[in-house]
Amino acid sequence: MARNKTLAYKLRLNKAGRQNKSVPAWIIAKTRGKVRFSPKSRRNWRRTKLRA
Repeated sequence: MARNKTLAYKLRLNKAGRQNKSVPAWIIAKTRGKVRFSPKSRRNWRRTKLRA
């Protein structure tokens, strides 16, 4: 990957990083552990790449 990234790509990386957070503890407690993660947010930097 290039060292110099375009603004659009940086914004996309930033959004993906924000989406990659875990679900809050109170939601896990409310659903009795059925909801532990958001299916959209299960992205790892090694496995799944974003569109450039």
